[in-house]
Amino acid sequence: MQQRFYCGKIDKTFIGKEIILYGWVHSRRDHGGVIFIDLRDREGVVQIVFQPDKKEIFTMAEKLHNEDVIKVKGIVRKRPEGTVNPKIFTGEIEIVATELEILNKSKILPFEISDYVNVSEELRLKYRYLDLRRPEMLNNIKLRHELLTLVRKFFVNHGFLEVETPFLTKSTPEGARDFLVPSRLNLGTFYALPQSPQLFKQILMIAGLDKYFQIVRCFRDEDLRADRQPEFTQIDYEMSFVEEEDIMSITEELIAEIFHYITGKHLSRPFVKLDYEKSISQYGTDTPDLRYGFEIVNVTSIFQTTQFKVFSSVISSNGEINAIVIPEGASFSRQQIEDYIKFIQSCGGEGLAWMKFYSKATSVTQQFESNIVKFFTEKELAQLKEKLNLHGGEIIFFCAGEHKKSCKLLGMLRQKIARDLNIVANNKEFKFLWVINFPLFEFSDEENKIVSVHHPFTAPKKETEHLLNTDPLKVRSRAYDIVVNGVELGGGSIRISNPQLQRQIFNILGLTENEIKTKFGFLIEALEYGAPPHGGIALGFDRLMAIFLGCDSIRDVIAFPKTQKGVCLMTNAPSVVSKKQIDELGLTIKTELKG
Repeated sequence: MQQRFYCGKIDKTFIGKEIILYGWVHSRRDHGGVIFIDLRDREGVVQIVFQPDKKEIFTMAEKLHNEDVIKVKGIVRKRPEGTVNPKIFTGEIEIVATELEILNKSKILPFEISDYVNVSEELRLKYRYLDLRRPEMLNNIKLRHELLTLVRKFFVNHGFLEVETPFLTKSTPEGARDFLVPSRLNLGTFYALPQSPQLFKQILMIAGLDKYFQIVRCFRDEDLRADRQPEFTQIDYEMSFVEEEDIMSITEELIAEIFHYITGKHLSRPFVKLDYEKSISQYGTDTPDLRYGFEIVNVTSIFQTTQFKVFSSVISSNGEINAIVIPEGASFSRQQIEDYIKFIQSCGGEGLAWMKFYSKATSVTQQFESNIVKFFTEKELAQLKEKLNLHGGEIIFFCAGEHKKSCKLLGMLRQKIARDLNIVANNKEFKFLWVINFPLFEFSDEENKIVSVHHPFTAPKKETEHLLNTDPLKVRSRAYDIVVNGVELGGGSIRISNPQLQRQIFNILGLTENEIKTKFGFLIEALEYGAPPHGGIALGFDRLMAIFLGCDSIRDVIAFPKTQKGVCLMTNAPSVVSKKQIDELGLTIKTELKG
């Protein structure tokens, strides 16, 4: 094979040399009898010159179109004075063609190979092989490769072993719906594609491989959105003989390296740690965005004897009154306020109370403006002014109700207002934090039972473990989530390493002895053979890349993603298979008539 060079790697050190290039015709220009071709490959573009004295290849060059695939041999020379292009790496040189071979012709393109053409995502996904030729997408895929290489080097340098775990495994409850794979050799039975390698990495710790990592594909059959795909990539790692701080420390070091590689900037460490309850109370979510304020403030104590019935009835039912303050929000129009009230109602709330505050009025009562101000005493308004630290020009939104619901609604309002005011779009900071001290369990209204907040293998905190049988909803877990700019990047925990404790957790979750044996018998048995204390975490690699690059969707950092309906528009998967294939699996397709 003749020596080949990448188009985007040719510079002035090649001047005078004869080289061979392969690539796609990016553009063709005919200037006064001289033809210029911009030839493109994965590393960039270089200018090719076809001169009329080379009649045969000049005639061929006249017929070239965008995205034709060609081979060119030529001599590298310095560009003439005044034609240097400082914007590209190859801008000082050009190649004078001596030979041309057309390897393949291209049909008329459905869209231009350019970052500046506005193309629908549907069309981009249908012609993904063309979309990936665009510089932005190509650079994303190249960067993905570079980061995966960085991650592997990082863990190898820290003494971790990379171990692959199975794709065809056992269906176990892990929070989302499994993708099931029927077994032909064992009719009537199914494998599940792993939602994560959770049980396998714990087994590896029991096996004595005390530092494991894997860049792993995971699968979840759940409703999709911009930051979700049915198949996605995790950076997965687990360690033995560790505490929470050990996992957090190495995670911060890894993220700092990735962040520096992408942005050239250094992250401030250690990251902030925020208690789960405080996160809910202040931000209405366990994935708070710390780039802006608007924190939730509990003002229930101010209105204990209020005459405003909406507030008093909630307080008498053990609910609370929460508020957020928007600086300069007094400029909001009545229509904007009504829109925010409708937003809260669309999120399941009954409504939203509000007040505007002006500093120039003579009395406290006159400083507040709203149709509800008349229901409050001057003392209540004065206390509200002091508690919320009002200076003038603010608007206050109130939500009354049960603690978690009230905070959640104001949390969603807080995020919406930040988006509407372009605070999120204009703030390019990255605010990392750890959310800790999660509840071990929560009550699911949908399932009408206690369920795990993370998964059933998360260890409880020692100081609350005594509440497992008497008040399990008050038990705290040894789990930790890492969050940046309102997005969960990953989560992990210290795992249960005691088989009796693991059985106890399964019992609290309502599993029968037969279910425990059938679904988790192998884990319980493994724990009985000397399991070390261990813990780990999984980071969403696609999310991490999308956030650091400022992409709107993780689909822009994945080579072949699915749509929000889980469809591959390029291959038309999922698709119908033959009756023979179905019969071999012992399955019957149940069709449901519509209409």
